[in-house]
Amino acid sequence: MKLNEVKLENDYFEFDEKFYQKINPTPLNNPHLISYNKLMFDEIDLDYEESLNDDFIKFVNGEKLLEGSKPYATAYAGHQFGYFVPQLGDGRAINLGKIASWHLQTKGAGLTRYSRQGDGRAVLRSSIREYIVSEAMYALDIPTTRVLALIGSTHPVFRDYGVSETGATVLRMSPSWVRIGTFEYFARSKDSKENLKQLADYVIKNSYSHLILDENKYEKMYCEMVDKTALLMAKWQAYGFMHGVMNTDNFSMAGLSIDYGPFAFMDYFNINQICNHTDIEGRYSYLNQPYVGRWNLEILANSLKEICDVENLYEYLKTYFHLQEKEYLTLMASRLGLDISKSSDSCAQLTISLLKALQTSKTDYNQFFYELTKCKNYDEVRKVIDISIYRQALDKWLEEYIKVRELENKDFDEVQNSMKKVNPKYVIKNYMLQEAIDKAQERDFTLVNDLLNIAQNPYDEHKEYERYSKATPLEFSNVKLSCSS
Repeated sequence: MKLNEVKLENDYFEFDEKFYQKINPTPLNNPHLISYNKLMFDEIDLDYEESLNDDFIKFVNGEKLLEGSKPYATAYAGHQFGYFVPQLGDGRAINLGKIASWHLQTKGAGLTRYSRQGDGRAVLRSSIREYIVSEAMYALDIPTTRVLALIGSTHPVFRDYGVSETGATVLRMSPSWVRIGTFEYFARSKDSKENLKQLADYVIKNSYSHLILDENKYEKMYCEMVDKTALLMAKWQAYGFMHGVMNTDNFSMAGLSIDYGPFAFMDYFNINQICNHTDIEGRYSYLNQPYVGRWNLEILANSLKEICDVENLYEYLKTYFHLQEKEYLTLMASRLGLDISKSSDSCAQLTISLLKALQTSKTDYNQFFYELTKCKNYDEVRKVIDISIYRQALDKWLEEYIKVRELENKDFDEVQNSMKKVNPKYVIKNYMLQEAIDKAQERDFTLVNDLLNIAQNPYDEHKEYERYSKATPLEFSNVKLSCSS
């Protein structure tokens, strides 16, 4: 399909205009294409050749509107670091419309009425980071928003310490951009009950369509949101992912990872690792993520009390930790090549002791699982210790692990093949992204596109980038980033 054949729909204008603003994007100066995502071109049946046309750049930049597009920004509220903020919204993101099941949104598209003190822009470094990690998460089977393309510009944008950077725009895609914070905003509006029903119906239509005719559809939507969040938190924890800003306005009602800011995949394991340097209290540390997920769900329950029996919601919320822990241990058992149906107690004990051993031994988190996956016998398992800086704790753990493997008595090749499906050779780290950013700032986008390929194919061999399969260099490990990152 050609770009000029694309027709977009708008399904948000059923709401009162107080909940959104119709506004066109404000184009960047001298835009240029940095990268486009073939996987999502395929998803919407768009020809690759269209990426070579100036009209495609103009489309991402907001200069060209496709048929049916009526751009808008949405209002929402949110709890930011635990404190309620009544007026937030799409301060630098503008929705273009919907194609198939995907809502298109440009991030960095200029000022809206919800920009507050912001400038409506996104800088190149943060845009590259979101563009690549969105696809990395998808390849790891972690629910996430996706991306279609990334453009850069000569447009000056001022961020940290007043330094001038260049603006960029990511064209993001999601089945829904509704957040817990959207429900918080609607719950505090005039005629809140009717507005909440309308919003809940919209979310159900987009993300829980099997509930449309259900008598208790609003409560069941909440229950499924609890399940989705528990699964999402389990996957974040199992792969060592840290979001950094788990505010309720950054929490998707579709159960997706959204709004990538100061995120990180774990380098050397630290259970209390904080990846956001403004998170002084550690509210969004790696350890706390499942607890914050539950806290956000409680906020959602309170926002739904006019259209649901809130006591029923609280009662179902009690299942959250059980489900999250069950999913997490199942994932960890898979990553360790264990059969949780045979060794459930051992899996739980080994997982807890592994995290302690990885931290004490100063071991790169995801590299550990990949090295374990390569082992063809128990002698090779014992040699995994070689990747650790301090060996004693992990050496002791490996002996306990071998005992459990011996009791399960499964064929090594069979275990190895199953582990290869969940333990990628490559996980996108922040130092890799910084290398791509440094090159991109010199107008060399080769590494951006190479990292996109690695992100989308993390289990494959990428011989030119073999070094990325190793531990993060110590000087670049576990860095904290800003929200503008």
